[in-house]
Amino acid sequence: MENTENNSLHHIVIVGGGAGGLELATRLGDSLGKNKKAAITLIDSTRTHVWKPLLHEIAAGSMNPDKHELEYLAQAHWHHFRFRLGRMDGLNRAEKEVYVAPYHDEDGIEVIPRRSFKYDTLVIAIGSTTNDFGIKGAREHSIALDTQGQAEKFHRRLHNALLRAHTQAAPVQPGQLEVVIVGAGATGVELAAELHNTTRELTAYGLDKIDADRDIKISIIEASDRLLPALPPKLSMAVDLELRKLRVHIYTGERVTEVSNKGIHTHSGRFIPSELVVWAAGIKAPDFLKDLAGLETNRINQLVVRQTLQTTVDDNIFAFGDCAACPWLGHDGNVPPRAQAAHQQASMLVKTMKKRVANKHNLPDYHYRDYGSLVNLGRYSTVGSLMGAIAGGSMYIEGLFARLMYQSLYKMHLMALHGFFTVFLQTLARMITRRTEAHVKLH
Repeated sequence: MENTENNSLHHIVIVGGGAGGLELATRLGDSLGKNKKAAITLIDSTRTHVWKPLLHEIAAGSMNPDKHELEYLAQAHWHHFRFRLGRMDGLNRAEKEVYVAPYHDEDGIEVIPRRSFKYDTLVIAIGSTTNDFGIKGAREHSIALDTQGQAEKFHRRLHNALLRAHTQAAPVQPGQLEVVIVGAGATGVELAAELHNTTRELTAYGLDKIDADRDIKISIIEASDRLLPALPPKLSMAVDLELRKLRVHIYTGERVTEVSNKGIHTHSGRFIPSELVVWAAGIKAPDFLKDLAGLETNRINQLVVRQTLQTTVDDNIFAFGDCAACPWLGHDGNVPPRAQAAHQQASMLVKTMKKRVANKHNLPDYHYRDYGSLVNLGRYSTVGSLMGAIAGGSMYIEGLFARLMYQSLYKMHLMALHGFFTVFLQTLARMITRRTEAHVKLH
């Protein structure tokens, strides 16, 4: 077990450095950690953080992750919490210990041995993974966009496919330069638009043997009867119209039955040839949660929590974000897995942790506020709907105003981590350097 700097302090262990977990660790470090009122430890399986809604841009190549990733060790040093690298794989509730698996490098050599961490309060915020629903071949022959590594892997495969097609003597074969996206949620449709732009940018950099309009094809397959089935129909119709203008092939009402190294098979007997398949259909919490120390989970492995975000079995363990099933008061079902929900929950948990450290028991309840949805189709369009009192219920927006609103979501996340002045300087620096860089990642 790893020693702590002060065993008399209340120890808050946060597992998962996504948007919610990192915001929570930063804010608690700046308050409780800085003032030596509690010891804050953040555990994550990767060394760096990238905001998950940006992964489709990394996959398409319109964003260089090196310029947007945040190093956990640096953030911990600046904001008075500890970061520990590793993947949680067990829990002892009786001893209040979290178990972390050994960490190996890319050659399989053990870098960090197995460890355990004592906690007084445990917060689990490990997010979600793509749900392939057990479809034959989906895991082997498609790429999800759950992590930065997966997004970069897809971009390398896309870039290699373009280089191969440019240099081969034979004509481009069916499916060779076709990207099939399974799932028409926000990730799927945003990726389709980004790919339409970046593939044309890439071919403009000397790949003149490829005719982008003729050789490169993008398809979306969705089991529901429309794109963006979880969002208002007006948003769906606007996005559908825009993608069709870009000649994206849209197949709604089609359920994938098999993925092979040659393409996609659907329940209607349709076959779409493709060597590049992205799986973006549905989510679930990581599998190891369903057998974690007797904690209650639902059918997609999410930890069931009360309105306080405490697990139903153990008051010392909290869960939030995509890995938690929190009732949505006034609605059927749970709070939707969105970045705005994780941000709201992190803000509430800052207050909760301060009360626990002070031994106060009147913990606040979480009430989800839906501020609407925004879908960004790259340089082509941005559409959305605003909810709440400001919009008078629901208001459809598009164009420049919608794009600014979309960009402000990322800026809000950055300001929660760095503060206004730092984000302002970063934004100014990127505006200047953007003029001297290629607008698409070329490797």
